[in-house]
Amino acid sequence: MNISKKRLRMLLAGLLLLLPLKTANAAPSSVTYLPNQHGKSLTTPVAWGASGNVVFMGIGGSIPDPYTSKSDGAAVFGAGFGDPKKNIGVQASVTCLDISDWKRYSASAQLFRELGNANAIAAGIENVMLSNGGDADHSLYVVYSQSIQAQPFIDSETGVSKLHYSIGAGTGRFGNKSEADINSGKGKHGTYVFANVAYAVADEFNLISDWNGLNLNAGVAKTFKIGKVPIVATVGAADLTNNSGDRVRMIVAVGTGFNIN
Repeated sequence: MNISKKRLRMLLAGLLLLLPLKTANAAPSSVTYLPNQHGKSLTTPVAWGASGNVVFMGIGGSIPDPYTSKSDGAAVFGAGFGDPKKNIGVQASVTCLDISDWKRYSASAQLFRELGNANAIAAGIENVMLSNGGDADHSLYVVYSQSIQAQPFIDSETGVSKLHYSIGAGTGRFGNKSEADINSGKGKHGTYVFANVAYAVADEFNLISDWNGLNLNAGVAKTFKIGKVPIVATVGAADLTNNSGDRVRMIVAVGTGFNIN
């Protein structure tokens, strides 16, 4: 099965970033409208991460994989530690790059700091290979995220922001195209700059669009609970332009997370 770089970034963005957020306290004279509970991105990082002894896991895939007729999947397991309000949050994960044989693994980590007023900044590394095989070259990135604090982007019933965005820059997957893209005449490099935007529809789910440095993607993300267990899900369409890939693909992910305190 072909090992796709795009699959891993979908998992990390679509699962890890759906965990409950804890935003720095506002000044006594102001009100901070927190980010909502749903996913903020499909294929790009955000600066809000898992912290406070949270464990998370999930599975997802690409239907089909680029330049093939086969689908592909991956699984992730990780944890978040620290206190990003007081100092630094640390999020680390291990990803199985191919769930058809469970033999190829990589590691990723992110350090992040909440700046108050519902914004944060982070730096991370993805796809440090732990085993042989796979084409998921490691990537470095920095990213800034913000939840808009002004009307009409505040949900008056829940008291959270409905509009969120992130912008960042990185190496590796954020700008290096695949060999198949190069052979198809689509160039060697993307923008190395990425961004995402998410908007809540009646607090039921987020509409999301992101540019990952190579292509445009769009979809929806929703967090819901079965009893007290949070379930996170994303569904989207990837490679909406001709800048990379050979067709529009479907990407999906589902997972969960919980506090171990």
